[in-house]
Amino acid sequence: MATRSKVDLKAPPQLRARMLFTIFLLGALYVAFMAVLFASGANGITIAVIAGALFVIQLFTSDKIALAAMGVKIVSPQQAPELHAMIERLCIQADLPKPRIGVIQTEMPNAFAMGRSQKAATVVATTGIMQRLEPAELEGVMAHELAHVMHRDVAIMTIASFFASIAALILQFGFFFGGDDDESPGIFVLILASMAVYVISFFLMQALSRQREFAADRGAAQLTGRPSALASALMKISGTIERIPQNDLRAHTEMNAFYIVPAKAKDSILNMFSTHPPMEARIAELQKLEMQLQAAR
Repeated sequence: MATRSKVDLKAPPQLRARMLFTIFLLGALYVAFMAVLFASGANGITIAVIAGALFVIQLFTSDKIALAAMGVKIVSPQQAPELHAMIERLCIQADLPKPRIGVIQTEMPNAFAMGRSQKAATVVATTGIMQRLEPAELEGVMAHELAHVMHRDVAIMTIASFFASIAALILQFGFFFGGDDDESPGIFVLILASMAVYVISFFLMQALSRQREFAADRGAAQLTGRPSALASALMKISGTIERIPQNDLRAHTEMNAFYIVPAKAKDSILNMFSTHPPMEARIAELQKLEMQLQAAR
């Protein structure tokens, strides 16, 4: 079998612009939030120490904590030879360091990637997806996850979620940061500011998450040369998830922003609350890419 040439999977300009814009807005929002905290009488040193410590912890350990919480088992080439061979071949084509490979024992067909950098990434597949998809379909899914790694959007999502985490922490424990001065606005201002930061951060991350899914779909189609295989995989995954009991899906909902297909039976009524674009839109984009490739041959 002929080996496909290496493929340049740099993040598209639209995604790079969205990531930079999201980080800029979150940074500006966070600065304003810190100013409100200082004005309310919060202890500046306490804020700086806690915020810095949480950022380091989240950046370097959030993926490990999430993988452990999801019951991911890191597998060796001997334990999952076909999956390792497939991902290694895709990594060679993408000129990407081979990530760690994990497997989750669950009937739910899904996959995701995590990691703060291309050299510290982990790609995970469930046993359900490996059992249900054809090799070409599974290759499309793995290429999608590797595109996330190549685009570095997983690291951006980790950093972006830090701002919401800080707001949520102070929202829950704001009274610990309040000053002792009776003239200080106190906890009321802290709660209002934290709520605003959390809500705005939430919507910014949702918008970034939807954009990165489109980009990863395109990257996977470019890497494999078979957009139709990924489209078929997405339809199979979505159709299977719709038949899984809601009680079984709830254990996976916290990872929805990272899964290739969210663990829920139906799309959100309001797309602005969704971590992913509508499935119909993703399929339509892949079909356009398929026609373009067919026309070029």
